[in-house]
Amino acid sequence: MTTKSAAAAARATVYGYPRQGPNRELKKAIEGYWKGRVTADALHATAAELRRNHWQQLADVGVHEVPTGDFSYYDHVLDTTVSLGAIPERHRVAVETDALDGYFAMARGAQDVAPLEMTKWFDTNYHYLVPELGPDTVFTADSGKQVGELKEALALGLSARPVLVGPVTYLLLAKPAPGVAADFEPLTLLDRLLPVYARILADLRAAGAEWVQLDEPALVQDRTPAELNAAVRAYRDLGALTDRPKLLVASYFDRLGDALPVLAKAPVEGLALDFTGSAAGNLQALASVGGLPGKRLVAGVVNGRNIWVNDLAKSLSTLATLLGLAGRVDVAASCSLLHVPLDASAERDIEPQILRWLSFARQKTTEVVTLAKGLAQGTDTIAAELAANRADLASRAGSPITHDPAVRARAAAVTKADARRSQPYTERAAAQRAHLGLPLLPTTTIGSFPQTGELRTARADLRAGRIGPAAYEERIKAEIQEVISFQEKTGIDVLVHGEPERNDMVQYFAEQLTGYLATQHGWVQSYGTRYVRPPILAGDISRPEPMTVPWTTYAKTLTSRPVKGMLTGPVTMLAWSFVRDDQPLADTARQVALALRDEVNDLDTAGTSVIQVDEPALRETLPLRAADHPAYLAWATEAFRLTTGGVRPDTQIHTHMCYAEFGDIVQAIDDLDADVISLEAARSHMQVAHELASHGYPREAGPGVYDIHSPRVPSAEEATALLRTALQAIPAERLWVNPDCGLKTRGWAETRASLENLVAAARTVRGELSRS
Repeated sequence: MTTKSAAAAARATVYGYPRQGPNRELKKAIEGYWKGRVTADALHATAAELRRNHWQQLADVGVHEVPTGDFSYYDHVLDTTVSLGAIPERHRVAVETDALDGYFAMARGAQDVAPLEMTKWFDTNYHYLVPELGPDTVFTADSGKQVGELKEALALGLSARPVLVGPVTYLLLAKPAPGVAADFEPLTLLDRLLPVYARILADLRAAGAEWVQLDEPALVQDRTPAELNAAVRAYRDLGALTDRPKLLVASYFDRLGDALPVLAKAPVEGLALDFTGSAAGNLQALASVGGLPGKRLVAGVVNGRNIWVNDLAKSLSTLATLLGLAGRVDVAASCSLLHVPLDASAERDIEPQILRWLSFARQKTTEVVTLAKGLAQGTDTIAAELAANRADLASRAGSPITHDPAVRARAAAVTKADARRSQPYTERAAAQRAHLGLPLLPTTTIGSFPQTGELRTARADLRAGRIGPAAYEERIKAEIQEVISFQEKTGIDVLVHGEPERNDMVQYFAEQLTGYLATQHGWVQSYGTRYVRPPILAGDISRPEPMTVPWTTYAKTLTSRPVKGMLTGPVTMLAWSFVRDDQPLADTARQVALALRDEVNDLDTAGTSVIQVDEPALRETLPLRAADHPAYLAWATEAFRLTTGGVRPDTQIHTHMCYAEFGDIVQAIDDLDADVISLEAARSHMQVAHELASHGYPREAGPGVYDIHSPRVPSAEEATALLRTALQAIPAERLWVNPDCGLKTRGWAETRASLENLVAAARTVRGELSRS
């Protein structure tokens, strides 16, 4: 096909869309269903209306081919597990009794049945439910969801493309089921799985699908020859099917590397590639393998993970180069728009000129459509859009928000000594134990306590002017008093103030730092019905005044026990924000670290003996390619040490991480030089404790014994068993007892019961140790 005809064929599409609705209608309907206030029929009706509205919005703006099957009540990987019949045995009765309730039980657990493990979707803050597989797993096709949603879109007169997690990625994301040998490789089930994909593809073709997209983001990671050979076999077999739609194999989040020639040679009709950020190397790599002659290329040139307006001219240049490398070039965002908020035009509190720098899901679809039009019809047809885009880019580049000379000078003056504690760990640990006087197996929590409706109402009343700052402060103090009193009565050793004043662990700090923007409606799904509003890191960062010191100081007046100061670390402040893309991340991290260092030092000066700096995103932000790890980990660990390096030796520095695969970064955890780390471990059966032991981790650690992302209350016996398992890897004198994560999303009743059981477990095991 000639370049001219390839350009004329260019169309706009996206891989996925935010699920929640403009007012988080899906969240409200699901949580209403859980509480018995919404029927299953009403929930399904809300979901169908949201899907219909989303597809119609995409079509109205000019998207030629809408995605189906990406919508989910909880998680698209869990949906794939259901479609493949890979239901864990412990959930099978519940699923067979009531499919919807069984689905939510797999996601959230029931009182007597543990949920699936949850972890991060590659290097994003989205969490997926980990498939559990074993040598006895039997796959069966259930294409009802995929076929149903496709038919809904087709009934609206739309061109639609079903989207599924691909077979290789699905197996690479899976883990051995409980009771299965840890060295079991789920990828060995590929030959058993492929016929089930073949059945689903045939069902979709019969339902009217012309194309089906199979997402294979796992192939952008470093893969062994055996794993690449699995991809060869998978797409050889699926490509050879006669009863199937055309296949579009999609990758995103990074460059494909050795997997690119595998997919380019596969007997499929199209590839979807990311050409943004670290994936820009796909352009040269595609040329080096001879392109995709006669095949469809869906070019992800609009960043689907960040919120900055696209550089249209730069993207058009990339697209023009790609025209000579494929039979047909279509335009898309780099990945599903699930990872960005819905609509920037809903923001009323951001200055209009700055708002023009921002592009949420609806704006990104417009950019995709504009680029497709320019590619197909020539740049003269989008001259006005190009001119406006140049003005917006220039406005941002020249804004004083993005350049603060004082901040830059301070960052440039940082020395290696600034990122180092004054004494080595062994000396600090002795001083801290003498100062704190804690028992064996000290108990604590991660930081937040339940955010009640009354607290949220108080914040809303303050914003609306219905109450003044003094009344709000009294309400927060009353909550702190309740939290401190409960912890003392329960017998927790190191207390927290409960963070009642905080709306979010990142947003709270962002709103008090220069250089950040906050949104009112910028909700993004983190997991299930948990949505966050990532702040926008737009400029140079500094801390005008203390952010946590007054609340922590007040809490300390209510008890004689240690009270932890609580902050969010610099890497997590970046990872859970929409970060600026006009300077290296390392430079931004150093600015944030210096701002937080001021807060840590003020807490230390105020006599706070335990300070926790949370870094749950350290593993999440790890680049997907091993070659990129050393540079990232160097600046990431330096940023943490720069934040914490100025405190007294007898001040104990804690950090916290959750819901990620920690085995890859144990050395980096060591390099943080934190005195204590608490980690998610309950759902993963204390795996991280053994990973720390294998590394020879020399500091104190608290692998969690209470899974807070499930509504179930773990018994004292269950927590005791987990502690005994932890003791097989971590010596008692270095073991802490704590939940997996903060308690913000839990209710008070389950929190009280769970923490009472946690403390009881610690006492039981202390008694066992004293008798041994």
